[in-house]
Amino acid sequence: MTDETHDSTDEINTAAAKDETEEQVNAAKEKIEEQVIAAKEEIEEQVNAAKEEIEEQVNAAKGEIEEQKNAANEEVMPRPELQVGNREVITDFYVQKDITNQPVDYAFKIYVRLNAIKMTFRKVSFQHCVFDGCYFNNCVFDTCDFTGCRFIGCNLHQSSFPGCNFKYATFERCQIDDDILEREAPREENLKLRFARSLRMNFQQTGDAKAVNRAISQELDATSHYLKKSWSSSEKYYREKYPGWKKIPQLIKWIEFRALDMIWGNGENTLKLLRTIFFIHLLIAFFDTYNYHNPLDLKSYFDSFLASPGVFFGISIPKEYPTWFSSIIAATRLVGFAFLTAILVKRFGRR
Repeated sequence: MTDETHDSTDEINTAAAKDETEEQVNAAKEKIEEQVIAAKEEIEEQVNAAKEEIEEQVNAAKGEIEEQKNAANEEVMPRPELQVGNREVITDFYVQKDITNQPVDYAFKIYVRLNAIKMTFRKVSFQHCVFDGCYFNNCVFDTCDFTGCRFIGCNLHQSSFPGCNFKYATFERCQIDDDILEREAPREENLKLRFARSLRMNFQQTGDAKAVNRAISQELDATSHYLKKSWSSSEKYYREKYPGWKKIPQLIKWIEFRALDMIWGNGENTLKLLRTIFFIHLLIAFFDTYNYHNPLDLKSYFDSFLASPGVFFGISIPKEYPTWFSSIIAATRLVGFAFLTAILVKRFGRR
């Protein structure tokens, strides 16, 4: 009986100890949970505070940048009449269908790497646009307006431009057919001159020697007409630009240009230089016959002409020739050789 009583007491004590331990464990858990919640709340508060501080710094930096931009704009544009332009930049697009009758939407843009193959652009205005690295292959630009456009590193191979306006347009490092020189050049001589000059420099950059020669011919022809009209034309443009005595310097420039054109084609015509040398031979023959032979004998002229190459090239100089005449022949020979060398260097230097 006594043993049974002791066993019951031990079980009661053990159960009480377990209950007490569970209460302590639960209390510890609740305390830890409270600490974790408090730590989370504290961390969230710190994160929010850090976010707010970062946002304040970002806003302050943005405000400082805006102030710097405004200050820069004020420095760049000291006058209230000026404002920043809104030219749109269109990059890496391709044309998927023909474009027709667009007088406004495609003007005043910057086109970068715009591509089009076998497309037709009809009555589209590209006024004052910049084409940078664009590719137009086998395209047709019909009655389009390229006034003031700038073409940089574009490929316009086999594209045609019937009826297009290229006033004030410039080209740099572009692949373009040289038939545009005659078909689409502006009518005004001053604009035609600048158009041909721009294409000449473009063809030099791309190494197209044949097109360079063709562009130079167009440029010289336009220059001749422009200089002549600058002193002789009654058109309004020339009257306002060269009034009164200002026509005299233009007349002198035109005479100089025409003289050099007759002598050696302004450095572009070997045949004209040979023609000038032939004329000099005739002068030598006439001088020799008139002063030292019978001026009435045609055979004397012929014999003097046959002897003139030796005199011109310095192989044989008659002793009876005066010093001044021999000096003129020597100077003419040196100048002729210089002109011929210049023509050959320019011709072969373009290849």
